[in-house]
Amino acid sequence: MVDVETTGLRPGRHDRIIEVGIVQVDPAGRITREWGTLVNPGRDLGPQRIHRISARDVRHAPSFPEIAGTVAGLLRGRVLAAHNLRFDQSFLYTEFRRAGVAAPLRDPENGVCTMRWAPRFLPGAPRNLAGCCALAEVPLSGHHDALVDARAAARLLGCYLQRAEGDVPWAGLLATAERTLWPDLPVSEAPPVRRGVATQRDTHFLARVLDTLPRVPEPRGADAYLGLLDRVLLDHDISPTAADALVAFAAGVGLSWSDLHRLHLDYLAALARAALADGEPTEARRIELVHVTRLLDLPLDAADQALRRARDTVVPPLARFRLEPGDLVAFTGEADEQRHVWEERARAMGYEPHPRVTRRVKLLVAADPDTMSQKARRARIYGVPIVTPGTFLRLAGR
Repeated sequence: MVDVETTGLRPGRHDRIIEVGIVQVDPAGRITREWGTLVNPGRDLGPQRIHRISARDVRHAPSFPEIAGTVAGLLRGRVLAAHNLRFDQSFLYTEFRRAGVAAPLRDPENGVCTMRWAPRFLPGAPRNLAGCCALAEVPLSGHHDALVDARAAARLLGCYLQRAEGDVPWAGLLATAERTLWPDLPVSEAPPVRRGVATQRDTHFLARVLDTLPRVPEPRGADAYLGLLDRVLLDHDISPTAADALVAFAAGVGLSWSDLHRLHLDYLAALARAALADGEPTEARRIELVHVTRLLDLPLDAADQALRRARDTVVPPLARFRLEPGDLVAFTGEADEQRHVWEERARAMGYEPHPRVTRRVKLLVAADPDTMSQKARRARIYGVPIVTPGTFLRLAGR
């Protein structure tokens, strides 16, 4: 039994598999083995509100070519089964083809579709997996997780086999599957990656700086590092992708742990002075300073200390990132509202939506800031800030 989560519905165009779950069953329908992994598609993740997969998890995952051998080994000699078989089969066929492999996955008549057979074994059943499982009293908790759905569909198949009472309409397919030739692919050494991996692997970036940077006497790249940090904190977060960029940059210019600690304290002090530039800061500003303190892994009282010291000094306000009328703004990924809605909103606010990311683009608005879309890759190369739709509205004064 196979299930895939995808970036969209069109495998023949640009949509890709982002998660695959495979559950093997014996002829009686008993589950004998399970395997599943996230898949890095090298592009944005599409409707994340449906599959709930984050880019910060997928960035740790293997690409499909890296797992093609494992998937082929799990399917070889077996009858392919899925709920809505044509959908899952077409995506698997297309991914193998992109990897340069001619997989025997084109004919849905050589597989078992639990959606197609539902009317026979579950009279009155709807088309969707959740409805069929409910009617068959098969548990389905965590729908739209590929392995969870594959497991539920396997149990649904087991229900069909029990109700068939030996009269299994697809019984002859097993012999066909055993004769089907699969290309001989090496089994992948890439370990499977499950959801939530970022929580386990993405430790605070400063801890990783401490582990990787050499000690040097002077912070030669301080200004450039702080400029990069300023762009990162536009979104009031340090995403795993941004953290990696900071780690790599700090290592490249030879900043030590003590250098970074001092730079972060100075950075917080500058933010505190800016917060006081227009009078005593609001509670929201103070909370923002505390939030940045946590992001920079500074002592919890550092924000209050910075504010106390800032009250004794008078400095001009810091230059801040600003969007000006006519600035080019690009969009990527699928937010809660469709992209054309955000583009019209940006145009109404005086900015110019741009279909691509170039050096002239001022900002890239992404449904997920860790997205691996082509636009995001270009934005990181050009140093264009990547922010969420909510941050875009905040920067625009809305």
